[in-house]
Amino acid sequence: VQLQASGGGLVQPGDSLRLSCAASGFTFDYYTIGWLRQAPGKEHQGVSCISRSDGRTTYADSVKGRFTFSRDSAKNTVYLQMNSMKPEDTAVYYCAVTLGSSCPQSLYEYSRWGRGTQVTVSS
Repeated sequence: VQLQASGGGLVQPGDSLRLSCAASGFTFDYYTIGWLRQAPGKEHQGVSCISRSDGRTTYADSVKGRFTFSRDSAKNTVYLQMNSMKPEDTAVYYCAVTLGSSCPQSLYEYSRWGRGTQVTVSS
């Protein structure tokens, strides 16, 4: 059972990047899924989440209007489209899942985390 985030890299401010997270050994459809990040010297932060119960997507205020969380059930993969990127988006990005029916209040409720992918936004 694994999660693997990919697609990170070095981009300039204003650029776009799409992250992918593939699941193996289980099906995303049965989980609430989150994208999380950890910037250098900071704690983990929830970026976005898709609720298992109703499919609603939530976003952190800092990324609203710029990031889009989507899923491809056929590929058992989720994506985070990041547009108009800013230097403060620099972080290691993770995907994570929980069996809970709705997006968790605490990141500790995510029961399984994938390996992260580094995103650096710099000119």
